[in-house]
Amino acid sequence: MVRGYRDRADDSLLTLLGDLPELVTKLVKAEVDAAKAWISRTAKDAGIGGVWFVIALFFLFWLVPMILVFAVAGLSSWWPVWLSALAVIGLLLLCVIVCVLFGLLKFRKVLRRENPGQAVATDIRLVKEAGDEHP
Repeated sequence: MVRGYRDRADDSLLTLLGDLPELVTKLVKAEVDAAKAWISRTAKDAGIGGVWFVIALFFLFWLVPMILVFAVAGLSSWWPVWLSALAVIGLLLLCVIVCVLFGLLKFRKVLRRENPGQAVATDIRLVKEAGDEHP
Protein backbone atom coordinates (compact mmCIF):
# COMPACT_ATOMS: atom_id res chain seq x y z
CA MET A 1 0.00 0.00 0.00
CA VAL A 2 1.34 3.44 -0.91
CA ARG A 3 1.79 5.86 1.97
CA GLY A 4 -1.10 8.30 2.24
CA TYR A 5 -3.57 6.03 0.47
CA ARG A 6 -5.96 3.51 1.89
CA ASP A 7 -7.93 0.66 0.37
CA ARG A 8 -11.38 2.04 -0.44
CA ALA A 9 -12.80 -1.17 -1.90
CA ASP A 10 -15.10 -1.76 1.10
CA ASP A 11 -16.36 1.86 1.37
CA SER A 12 -19.99 2.47 0.49
CA LEU A 13 -21.04 4.55 -2.49
CA LEU A 14 -22.29 7.32 -0.22
CA THR A 15 -18.95 7.45 1.60
CA LEU A 16 -17.10 7.65 -1.70
CA LEU A 17 -19.43 10.36 -3.00
CA GLY A 18 -19.06 12.27 0.25
CA ASP A 19 -15.28 12.26 -0.09
CA LEU A 20 -15.40 13.37 -3.73
CA PRO A 21 -15.52 17.17 -3.11
CA GLU A 22 -12.52 16.96 -0.79
CA LEU A 23 -10.58 14.88 -3.31
CA VAL A 24 -11.40 17.27 -6.16
CA THR A 25 -10.41 20.26 -4.00
CA LYS A 26 -7.08 18.60 -3.16
CA LEU A 27 -6.49 17.79 -6.83
CA VAL A 28 -7.22 21.37 -7.91
CA LYS A 29 -4.94 22.78 -5.18
CA ALA A 30 -2.17 20.38 -6.19
CA GLU A 31 -2.52 21.38 -9.85
CA VAL A 32 -2.43 25.10 -8.96
CA ASP A 33 0.68 24.55 -6.82
CA ALA A 34 2.29 22.60 -9.66
CA ALA A 35 1.45 25.43 -12.08
CA LYS A 36 3.01 28.00 -9.73
CA ALA A 37 6.16 25.91 -9.39
CA TRP A 38 6.35 25.42 -13.17
CA ILE A 39 5.98 29.16 -13.81
CA SER A 40 8.64 29.93 -11.21
CA ARG A 41 11.17 27.44 -12.62
CA THR A 42 10.43 28.44 -16.21
CA ALA A 43 10.80 32.16 -15.51
CA LYS A 44 14.06 31.58 -13.63
CA ASP A 45 15.57 29.42 -16.40
CA ALA A 46 14.41 31.81 -19.14
CA GLY A 47 15.92 34.73 -17.20
CA ILE A 48 19.24 32.96 -16.78
CA GLY A 49 19.24 31.98 -20.47
CA GLY A 50 18.53 35.61 -21.37
CA VAL A 51 21.44 36.79 -19.23
CA TRP A 52 23.78 34.43 -21.09
CA PHE A 53 22.61 35.92 -24.38
CA VAL A 54 23.20 39.45 -23.04
CA ILE A 55 26.73 38.43 -22.02
CA ALA A 56 27.29 36.99 -25.51
CA LEU A 57 26.09 40.28 -27.02
CA PHE A 58 28.52 42.17 -24.76
CA PHE A 59 31.44 40.17 -26.14
CA LEU A 60 30.08 40.50 -29.67
CA PHE A 61 29.88 44.29 -29.20
CA TRP A 62 33.59 44.40 -28.38
CA LEU A 63 34.41 42.03 -31.23
CA VAL A 64 33.51 44.64 -33.88
CA PRO A 65 36.15 47.19 -32.81
CA MET A 66 38.67 44.38 -32.44
CA ILE A 67 38.08 43.36 -36.05
CA LEU A 68 38.77 46.96 -37.04
CA VAL A 69 41.93 47.07 -34.90
CA PHE A 70 42.94 43.78 -36.48
CA ALA A 71 42.54 45.22 -39.97
CA VAL A 72 44.47 48.38 -39.11
CA ALA A 73 47.22 46.49 -37.33
CA GLY A 74 47.41 43.96 -40.12
CA LEU A 75 47.96 46.70 -42.66
CA SER A 76 50.43 48.71 -40.60
CA SER A 77 52.56 45.95 -39.15
CA TRP A 78 52.92 42.34 -40.12
CA TRP A 79 53.61 40.17 -37.08
CA PRO A 80 53.47 41.40 -33.49
CA VAL A 81 50.32 43.58 -33.55
CA TRP A 82 48.61 41.50 -36.19
CA LEU A 83 49.15 38.25 -34.33
CA SER A 84 48.07 39.69 -31.00
CA ALA A 85 44.90 41.16 -32.52
CA LEU A 86 44.10 37.79 -34.09
CA ALA A 87 44.55 36.08 -30.73
CA VAL A 88 42.18 38.56 -29.02
CA ILE A 89 39.56 38.09 -31.75
CA GLY A 90 39.80 34.31 -31.37
CA LEU A 91 39.38 34.61 -27.60
CA LEU A 92 36.33 36.87 -27.92
CA LEU A 93 34.75 34.53 -30.46
CA LEU A 94 35.31 31.64 -28.07
CA CYS A 95 33.61 33.62 -25.26
CA VAL A 96 30.63 34.41 -27.50
CA ILE A 97 30.25 30.75 -28.50
CA VAL A 98 30.43 29.51 -24.90
CA CYS A 99 27.85 32.06 -23.67
CA VAL A 100 25.46 31.26 -26.52
CA LEU A 101 25.76 27.53 -25.77
CA PHE A 102 24.98 28.13 -22.08
CA GLY A 103 21.95 30.20 -23.07
CA LEU A 104 20.72 27.54 -25.48
CA LEU A 105 21.07 24.84 -22.82
CA LYS A 106 18.89 26.84 -20.42
CA PHE A 107 16.23 27.48 -23.07
CA ARG A 108 16.20 23.81 -24.08
CA LYS A 109 15.58 22.96 -20.43
CA VAL A 110 12.58 25.30 -20.48
CA LEU A 111 11.16 23.70 -23.62
CA ARG A 112 11.55 20.12 -22.31
CA ARG A 113 9.70 20.81 -19.05
CA GLU A 114 6.10 19.56 -18.84
CA ASN A 115 3.69 22.45 -18.46
CA PRO A 116 0.63 22.39 -16.15
CA GLY A 117 -1.76 22.01 -19.08
CA GLN A 118 -0.09 18.74 -20.00
CA ALA A 119 -0.28 17.60 -16.36
CA VAL A 120 -4.04 18.33 -16.21
CA ALA A 121 -4.59 16.45 -19.48
CA THR A 122 -2.68 13.48 -18.06
CA ASP A 123 -4.77 13.57 -14.85
CA ILE A 124 -8.01 13.65 -16.84
CA ARG A 125 -6.85 10.75 -19.00
CA LEU A 126 -5.93 8.72 -15.89
CA VAL A 127 -9.31 9.42 -14.26
CA LYS A 128 -11.13 8.36 -17.43
CA GLU A 129 -9.07 5.16 -17.65
CA ALA A 130 -9.76 4.39 -13.99
CA GLY A 131 -13.48 5.00 -14.58
CA ASP A 132 -13.48 2.67 -17.57
CA GLU A 133 -11.87 -0.11 -15.52
CA HIS A 134 -14.49 0.06 -12.74
CA PRO A 135 -17.94 0.47 -14.32
